Amino acid sequence: MKAAARVSRRIPVGPGIARFVRRNAWTLGIYGLFVAVMIFTISIHPNYGPYEIESLVVGALPLAFAAAAQACVVIGGGIDLSIGAMMAVANVLAARYMLHHDFQTAVLISLLILVGGILAGSLNGLIAVRTRVPDIVVTLAMSFVWGGVALLILAKPGGGAPDAFMALSSGNLFSPWVPNGLLLLIVVVSLVWVPLRLGRLGLAHYAVGSDRTAAFRRGVRVGPTRVFSYALGGFFAACGGLALMMSTGIGSPLAGTIYTLSGISAIVLGGVSLAGGRGGITGPIVAAFVLTLVPADLILTGTDPNLGQVIQGVLLVLVVMAGGLAPLLRARAIQRRVQAG
Repeated sequence: MKAAARVSRRIPVGPGIARFVRRNAWTLGIYGLFVAVMIFTISIHPNYGPYEIESLVVGALPLAFAAAAQACVVIGGGIDLSIGAMMAVANVLAARYMLHHDFQTAVLISLLILVGGILAGSLNGLIAVRTRVPDIVVTLAMSFVWGGVALLILAKPGGGAPDAFMALSSGNLFSPWVPNGLLLLIVVVSLVWVPLRLGRLGLAHYAVGSDRTAAFRRGVRVGPTRVFSYALGGFFAACGGLALMMSTGIGSPLAGTIYTLSGISAIVLGGVSLAGGRGGITGPIVAAFVLTLVPADLILTGTDPNLGQVIQGVLLVLVVMAGGLAPLLRARAIQRRVQAG
């Protein structure tokens, strides 16, 4: 009997693994794509080593945080076209007020900027919830507001930060193969996203993104949850602005504008459904590294940069098409099983 019980407990392992693979197929796929791109990179650049990895992480860090910010909002059923502008505000605030100060002061300023990012994101969400104007319209308008604020703070590129603060994303603390920027990204995501994802608030976040009406009927406070998703996006946008400060060494009021659409590209490639309620932020973060690595590879191969943009656009179109066809194929497969049964 004991042997039979042991066998019965082992039987579900196979189906459990298969179920895990099906549920996370897209995320596993983006991991595979990243590995494939890295293999290609090493093949065309045999001397690829710690310095190149550090450069990749420093370059990808702002986009990774922008993707995380957009993913949080989209999973909650919205979209935020002001992510890049909020990153610019955080960037110029850091550059202006960290200049000629020590590391301790820079850390304090960073904490205040993160709080400001949460408040800015909350304001976006509050306006969208209270006015019931579509999120895309509200956040597009707010992108001009935050862009103007960035220009008021710093009209032209400049400013700076202590070297010790800059070293948070560059250099390595434990191993030449593990840059500080990667550790910083892992720590921030682990402290903020993981507890949320495993808690009741995370469940409400996904429920509102999936179906607001159903979530309301189950007792979820839809409005506050939507505002929270924007606040979380604002936090990661502020992280992106600080990462941009670390990677460039100066503040620029227009530097964050490219990260709005790039962040959306990363979440689409990373498996987040634009309809809301599906996906995570690890996939978009890995996608951000892919989108940073591909242009560098194209430059190494001598490809025209304009053609590189075309290649990236075609890649994203194919990904979106695959994301749209996958549910249809899954539904047809289920229908065939029902008819066969």
